[in-house]
Amino acid sequence: MDFLTAMGGTATGFFGAVIPFLFVLTVVVFVHEMGHFLVGRWCGVGVHAFSIGFGPELVGFNDRHGTRWKLCAIPLGGYVKFHGDANGASIPDADTIARMTPQERAISFPTQSVAKRAAIVVAGPVANFILAILLFAGAIWLGGRLELPARVSAIDPSSAAAQAGFQTGDLVKSIDGEPIPDFNTMYRIVTGSAGTPLNFVVERAGADVPIVATPSVYEESTKFGRHRIGRLGIRSPAASEAKLVTYGPVASLGLGVHETVFVVERTFSYLGKLVTGRESADQLSGPIGIARVSGEVAKVGGIGALIGLIALLSVSIGLLNLFPVPLLDGGHLLFYAFEVVRGRPLSERAQEIGFRVGLALVLVLMIFAAWNDILNLGASWRAT
Repeated sequence: MDFLTAMGGTATGFFGAVIPFLFVLTVVVFVHEMGHFLVGRWCGVGVHAFSIGFGPELVGFNDRHGTRWKLCAIPLGGYVKFHGDANGASIPDADTIARMTPQERAISFPTQSVAKRAAIVVAGPVANFILAILLFAGAIWLGGRLELPARVSAIDPSSAAAQAGFQTGDLVKSIDGEPIPDFNTMYRIVTGSAGTPLNFVVERAGADVPIVATPSVYEESTKFGRHRIGRLGIRSPAASEAKLVTYGPVASLGLGVHETVFVVERTFSYLGKLVTGRESADQLSGPIGIARVSGEVAKVGGIGALIGLIALLSVSIGLLNLFPVPLLDGGHLLFYAFEVVRGRPLSERAQEIGFRVGLALVLVLMIFAAWNDILNLGASWRAT
């Protein structure tokens, strides 16, 4: 492939990813900030601004409460600025608070009780989890699910499954105590457990047989980048055996919760393996990677697949914001915990240092993720 052709294809792919990326990120950020906003209003806190994006304002308006709703030029996040905040990160402005009248202090965020401040802060991630549950549940309720029985139709020779003692015809009933209703559930657990021993119970000739198997590590290349997954070497039943299973609203909601919990568990599993050196950090993605995935998902699966991506990203954003890193929601909650234990807030100097450290950590993570995205993008160019 020549340089001009490569650049032309890259430009087309880039612009084809921008709109889906902005759609996905804007929905997730809007819901997150709306969680902060609504609980803040319910707690009687004044709100100066509700912003999607950072930097110069592109469009905006003031509501009847005096809140400025705006869309800004850098669409990589958002914020709600409450009365008494020095900025959108809810860093207290001590000088401004000292000059406030009693009426102003009553609607100021930093002067609220710890319980109210914690509720406002945690509302953002909670809103993300609720969004994910509703999207997962809605997709299941409206479209049902195609399900294959979790039966072993064939086994690859010399595979992890063959070594563990699986036999053709085995019906997998549970993995590590979790019931397995279909083949897709088994597939997701196995692919997310590379190198981790799993305790299976299979039905064979009418009897339950325990099997311990460790999925081998397999690296696959897809349109969405390189991924290391677990692999047993088990073949699924034929597609003709799949059946469409429909669920009512209550059952769908339960499955939506289950899907959300599954994403959280897989995330913690990956982070645990990352810390112990059993997983590589090169799978972390930033805005470039999310944009690339958004474009591919929109092209391959349309709006339905994009909605699924919104649900996944919403869980990730909600979980990330709960990490105890100053500047993130979890960092604020950490400071409030110290305040409860000490009986008074941390000093302004301590909070300032914490926020600077948090900002540095977030920037390093963003740079590292962006570097991974660039390397993956370069690999895809070379493979084209």
